[in-house]
Amino acid sequence: MVPIRSRMMSSGKSVGAFAVLAGSVAGLTLAGISALLPVATADAATATTCPETTLVQPFVKWQDSGYYSLVAGGSFEAGEPAWTLSGAAKVASGSETFAVTGKLGKSSLSLPEGASAQSQLICVEPNDRTFRFFARSEGTSANVTVKVVYENSAKKTSVTLTKSGTVSSSWAPSGILETGVPASSMVSGGVADLSITFIATKGTARIDDVYLDPRMRR
Repeated sequence: MVPIRSRMMSSGKSVGAFAVLAGSVAGLTLAGISALLPVATADAATATTCPETTLVQPFVKWQDSGYYSLVAGGSFEAGEPAWTLSGAAKVASGSETFAVTGKLGKSSLSLPEGASAQSQLICVEPNDRTFRFFARSEGTSANVTVKVVYENSAKKTSVTLTKSGTVSSSWAPSGILETGVPASSMVSGGVADLSITFIATKGTARIDDVYLDPRMRR
């Protein structure tokens, strides 16, 4: 039976700063999140839990047996309605080559230099501590900045966590990146709203299959 997030408890496994995997996105840790973050009183805080999501294990090939849920629109197969695009960002043909969603996709996010893409708001709980995605460059390499943005009930940014890194010319998973949600969500009634933003700062990057890890016990 496929596990559902609300039916499982958090894992005792420590993630910490991610270990760089062969060919992975380098340097994309979100530093400083261990300190108490500003209060993120999100719209979602009126609830006590987020909606159920189906969990899968997309990174087993890379020695990560964690359960993850695909972010809404995170495969980019349905186009871009779940993402706000700016600059020359677009959904283009060509997918990560590992078929981690269960079948080989046809599309991914294309980010030329200066372009950005922001996900829709994602309801998160204290267990939603990390996320990963797949990336490559369209040249020798590209630089990508990743932002995790929390919004309050007035839709104003209350917390922004940022880190940059380099992607190579072959598809590979990112390292394990921190959301900072344990501190943020616990001071806002148990849940919070966040969005993930990708910005290409050099070259053209491709992003695909963005997954959130609820750190389920297994």
